[in-house]
Amino acid sequence: MPSRPAKSTRKRPTQQRAATPRRRRPDERPSQILEAALDVFGEKGLAAARLDDIARRAGLAKGTIYLYFPNKDELFRAVIRSTLVAELEHAESVLTTGSPEEQFEAFMHRYWAFICTPTFERVHRLVTSEIPNFPDLARFYGTEVIARGHRLVSGIVRDGIAAGVYRQSDPAATARMIMGVFVIHGLWRTKRIQMPHLAVASDKVMFEQLSDFLRAALRADRERAHPSPARAAPRSHS
Repeated sequence: MPSRPAKSTRKRPTQQRAATPRRRRPDERPSQILEAALDVFGEKGLAAARLDDIARRAGLAKGTIYLYFPNKDELFRAVIRSTLVAELEHAESVLTTGSPEEQFEAFMHRYWAFICTPTFERVHRLVTSEIPNFPDLARFYGTEVIARGHRLVSGIVRDGIAAGVYRQSDPAATARMIMGVFVIHGLWRTKRIQMPHLAVASDKVMFEQLSDFLRAALRADRERAHPSPARAAPRSHS
């Protein structure tokens, strides 16, 4: 009598195997590390952040970080280059055509859009709270970000003065005023609970107020309106 074939012990799959997370390619790892570093730096500060924390957040071995960044200071520099410096580089490349007024309009829209991102707030908080304790990184930030941004804006102002559309002024000082007023409003927009009088101004309204003020401040003297002086209204101290 022929024997029956043995039953297969192999179980048929009853459902599709759960998808596993996509493994990133090696060329994606630097950006993966930078994203994790920005998160960890923003949460713990530069001094307290550890490479172990960053590697864990990135889902990588700690040794992998050393393949791309030799130490925490260089990782911080890379974070700044991938965010603020990259934004400046792009602005420098696109703000090369059009009149000075058109370039300034494009700059204001682009800068305000960046200021309204979580990246700006995290990086600014990190820099203002931590950088004073790291002199080398402070010099790096002052040169690569602040001075470079001032040069970009002062160049537009200088061209506007030469074209006769902006009033005579010190372009470097004017750029400093412009950048400063944008940064401080960018910080205030995140503090509407502490500053309820700002709650009535949306980001869009705040930008319109800022840009209108700066256009008027830059306008050539011959284009300025000279209305009759108005009587000052009494100030309320309530």
